Amino acid sequence: MGREGMIEIKGRKVSKGRGEGEALVTTQTISFLAGVDPDRGVIIDRAHELRGQCITGKIFVFPRGKGSTGGSWIIMRLVDNNIAPAAIINIETDLIIAIGSILGGIPLIDKLDKDPTLLIKTGDYVIVDADKSTVKILNQ
Repeated sequence: MGREGMIEIKGRKVSKGRGEGEALVTTQTISFLAGVDPDRGVIIDRAHELRGQCITGKIFVFPRGKGSTGGSWIIMRLVDNNIAPAAIINIETDLIIAIGSILGGIPLIDKLDKDPTLLIKTGDYVIVDADKSTVKILNQ
């Protein structure tokens, strides 16, 4: 715990870098291949609780990815289109999300001290410093 209104938790660096912004949080897994529009950065999975939400520039917090290896390609398209998340936080990262994030240069951290899908709320301002393996949460 740091200064009032800020929580800092430790995790594991999966993809290097630093990103910050407003959190978008879900407790559901996500498939980037069938669930995210790579031309708009919007969640399109009809069954997902975040359907219609934009992940561009957000700290995207979700348990883990699911689905095909094509998801790494979708993450790369998001990066190429300048509409990728600022960073990703997972409970435990799968290889699809890890590969896409590493190749795309999206900071990614997982295995945090506490469940990020329960601790972080949509709208919180979050700073991910994967190189230091830290996540700072500033409650709005």
